[in-house]
Amino acid sequence: MTAQELDLTTLSPTRLWVPRHVMITRAAADLPHTAEIIRRAELAGVDDIRVLPGNALTGLRGATERETYAAAKNTLAVVVAPPSALKPQPIPPSADWRIDLAKGCPAHCQYCYLAGSLQGPPVTRVYANIDDVLDGIRTHAGRGSVTRGTLERGNEGTTFEMSCYTDPLGIESVTGSLAAAISRVGAGEFGDDVQVRFTTKFDDVGELVTLDHGRRTRIRFSVNAAEVANRFEGGTARMPARLAALRAVATAGYRVGLTIAPIMPVPGWREQYGALLDDVAAAVAGIPDLDLTAEIITHRFTPASKEVLLGWYPRTKLEMDEDLRSQKRSKFGGVKYVYPKQTMTEMREWFTDELERRLPAARLLYWT
Repeated sequence: MTAQELDLTTLSPTRLWVPRHVMITRAAADLPHTAEIIRRAELAGVDDIRVLPGNALTGLRGATERETYAAAKNTLAVVVAPPSALKPQPIPPSADWRIDLAKGCPAHCQYCYLAGSLQGPPVTRVYANIDDVLDGIRTHAGRGSVTRGTLERGNEGTTFEMSCYTDPLGIESVTGSLAAAISRVGAGEFGDDVQVRFTTKFDDVGELVTLDHGRRTRIRFSVNAAEVANRFEGGTARMPARLAALRAVATAGYRVGLTIAPIMPVPGWREQYGALLDDVAAAVAGIPDLDLTAEIITHRFTPASKEVLLGWYPRTKLEMDEDLRSQKRSKFGGVKYVYPKQTMTEMREWFTDELERRLPAARLLYWT
C-alpha cells in the first residue's frame, strides 16, 4: 500500500496539542516560516497570537512554580535561533549530528529528559529561521562518525537528529517545521546520502504520510511498558495510537524505529515489555520493505533534573532514590544516577534476547 492509498480519515490524531498563546518575537515576525506558523495556529483555533515589541519572552512566570509551569506549557514562542544554535553538534549514539527545529515540549512526562537542561520556564520555542537551521545539513553532509562511513550503519548516510530538545511531531500541527524538513531532504536538496530522524510520543501523522520523503527520514516512536506509559507520560498519545501511527508511516514507505525508553524494572517488567514487543510485531506485520530499528535507553536522572521534576510534579511516583542507584560520571565530572550493574545486565540480556525472538525484523542500534 502506498501513501496515496492510505485512508487518511483513519489517521485523525488522538492527542493534538493546541497552545493557548503564541508569542512572536520582533526578530521572527517577518520571516516566511512565521507566516506559515501563524496560518497553522489560526487554523487550529488559537485566539491569542501576538507580536512582541522585542525579543524577550515576558509574562510567563506565575506566583508559584506550578503556575509558571502551566503558563509555559500552554505557550508557543516563535523565535530566531541564535548563531550558537545553528552549528550541528555530534550526538552519539543516536546520529552523526544534532539540528534543532525547536526547544521545549508540550507533553507532561514525569521523567522529562529536558528537565534541568533548558533555562527558564518550559515554554516551547520554535525556530522561525528554518532555512538557517536546515543549512546545517548542507554544511555537514558527508561528515560524522556515528553512522557515516561505519560498517554497522553506513547505509544510513550522514544522519541528523531533530528531537534532542523537543518532540517535533507534538508541535507539528502549529509549526509545519517537520513537513518542511522532510520534504526538502526528500527532494534531495541536501544530497542523496543524508537522513533526518526524530522520536515522538504523538500520532499526528496524517500530513506526513502524504509527503514525498524519498525514504530519507526515519520516524521513531517512543514506546514503553503499559504501567510506565500510562502513569508517567501525560499529554501524549496512548500506546495503541502510537503503534497505529507507526504502521501508517511504515506503510507510506518511511524508515521507522522504536525508542524503547526509559526502561524501568517495574513489577512484572518482563511480562509488560514482552507484551509491548508483541504489540509492535503485530503493528508492523506484513509491511513490505520494512526498515525497523530499535534504540533502548534505561531510566536515569541527575541531581538538577530531579530538583526540577519534583517542582513540576511534586506528587510523582517516579522512583528517583539515589540510594537505589549507581553513579555514572561524565568526562566533565557530571553525575547521573543509573540502575545498579546487576539490574542493567539483567535487563540488557533480556531485551537483547527477546527483541531478537519476538521482533526479529528490528535492528538494535544501541543500548544505554
